[in-house]
Amino acid sequence: MKSKEIRFITSPRLEMELRAIPDTEYYRDISEFLEDAIMTLMNARRDLRTAIACTLYEKDKISLGRSMEIAGVDIEIMKEILVEQGIKLRRGVETVDEMEDELIGLEI
Repeated sequence: MKSKEIRFITSPRLEMELRAIPDTEYYRDISEFLEDAIMTLMNARRDLRTAIACTLYEKDKISLGRSMEIAGVDIEIMKEILVEQGIKLRRGVETVDEMEDELIGLEI
């Protein structure tokens, strides 16, 4: 998957700390640190992952299979979550075999 640049504004103190990260030799650069920090937060916050999965599915950016991967739940639970959130399920993949076929080749 091709990397993209994201810019954000931060406080001077946090900027100073971020710029020191490569010097610690824990990470080769700030991007590697931020990716690890964000993934750590996402792994700790199942509610956030689920909200992201629902949002992306609702906006037709991802499939049901990818939404369940992001949320870390099985297909039936993901369907229930989407319905509870008032998100209409799209037609398409209906069986587990179709789901497995859709997941083949997806990059995480």
